[in-house]
Amino acid sequence: MHLLHPSATPEADLHGVQWLIIGLGNPGARYERTPHNVGYLALDALRGGAPLLPYPGVPVTACRASIDTVPVALLRSTTYMNESGQAVAPLAQALGLPPERVVVLHDELDLPTGTVRLRQGGAENGHNGLKSLSAELGSRDYVRVRMGISRPPKGTPVVDYVLGNLENTPELRTGIENAAEAARLVVGQGLARAQNEIHRR
Repeated sequence: MHLLHPSATPEADLHGVQWLIIGLGNPGARYERTPHNVGYLALDALRGGAPLLPYPGVPVTACRASIDTVPVALLRSTTYMNESGQAVAPLAQALGLPPERVVVLHDELDLPTGTVRLRQGGAENGHNGLKSLSAELGSRDYVRVRMGISRPPKGTPVVDYVLGNLENTPELRTGIENAAEAARLVVGQGLARAQNEIHRR
């Protein structure tokens, strides 16, 4: 993947992109290293050192990149998780992109830490960020890159777990790398081939 330097005007920089790739999470240092923010971390792995800049009128920071010559927008939501749709839907509409051209990197309790699975559409399984996306987009047909964070230990409330400390384990690092690669493959080779590659890992 070749990252392009964003222009001084992020609005102009995103003109003509063909995909939105967004990492979900909660903004601010308090939440940076929490299980709920693995989508942010995968987005950061995908963008490398390219700076994220504000996009006027939309609660995101963004940069432009090229994946196999396809122009894409790499986004971090700057809303809290349960309002993630407010970061995606207005931008998708402004850029003329259907939900099928939106790739969402997000945490998944029902997968072991480090496991990555891809799918398009389907239920949100209680994930408030995905619920917001589906509501604001008016569709469930976006692509999900599901990043396993495992279930909390018995007796630990889910909210305390997903907003607690994220351990920097080898499994986590592998999952972040595979999630970034999954997004590249979806854009460059299509969802089916991306699933075939990533689901073997």
